[in-house]
Amino acid sequence: MHALLSIDGVDLPDGVTADVWTGEGPLPDRLDEVEFFVAPYTGGSDATEQALEQLPNLKVVQLLSAGFETVRPLVPEGVLLCNGRGIHDASTSELALALVLAAQRDLPEFVRTQDEGRWEPRRTTGLADRTVLILGHGSIGAALERRLEGFEVEVLRVARTARDGVHGIDELPDLLPGVDIVVVLVPATPQTKGLVDAQLLSRMKDGALLVNVARGSIVDQDALLAELRSGRLRAALDVTDPEPLPEGHALWSAPGLLLTPHVGGGTAAMAPRARSLVEQQLRRWAAGEELANVITGDY
Repeated sequence: MHALLSIDGVDLPDGVTADVWTGEGPLPDRLDEVEFFVAPYTGGSDATEQALEQLPNLKVVQLLSAGFETVRPLVPEGVLLCNGRGIHDASTSELALALVLAAQRDLPEFVRTQDEGRWEPRRTTGLADRTVLILGHGSIGAALERRLEGFEVEVLRVARTARDGVHGIDELPDLLPGVDIVVVLVPATPQTKGLVDAQLLSRMKDGALLVNVARGSIVDQDALLAELRSGRLRAALDVTDPEPLPEGHALWSAPGLLLTPHVGGGTAAMAPRARSLVEQQLRRWAAGEELANVITGDY
């Protein structure tokens, strides 16, 4: 059994050999022997597409990202696609909480006054006693909820379908008027494209905060810009559509917006967690066991 990995230092199980290809430079030899492919995390889908076109005996594609929307159309029929669920739970939920706290305590403005040498104390909104709605209560949403414990907030959970303690997405319009902060964590699928549209944004209370650490396509950016420019809503975005955000784009100067350049997964915690998941998946594969994180349907 031969694998093509995009990370090094992986402890291979007995009976498995591997080459490492990060997505840069020429592909290694033995491509016709590759059955298990760990797609590069960086470089977008171009590198992955380049490899997939040259792997005739492929059985499994393992991603290092939770999102899979750009790769799924490239995966040949009959090949399993597994995402990196779990790798980015800590880092993405950590950033979501950081964005919430920064926006609620107005840290961007304090940084500006520091840069200008001005001492201007003022009262900020804060996080305690607020209601936080987690839109997409999967593994990252659960990780965010754990990090919110101790902040004295009420948490509402929303997922595609209702279950015990979790509201269905059809209930979202009725929930939004009572919510102070919405954190978007749903995956990017045809069903979630433009989900947070003008109608949903209009249901949010005055002064509410929208945080998107999922994908830019989920939020109608024109509708959000209108709300930001009116001063009615605030936002913190780690993702935009397109990415990178072009020079001169309206989001760069939008009022009430905190913007980070898609760094949700970018911490030192990623590499060891990615390596651990790949090792677990290779052991399952070599043993003929069912793989984790297999993508079926649109979710």
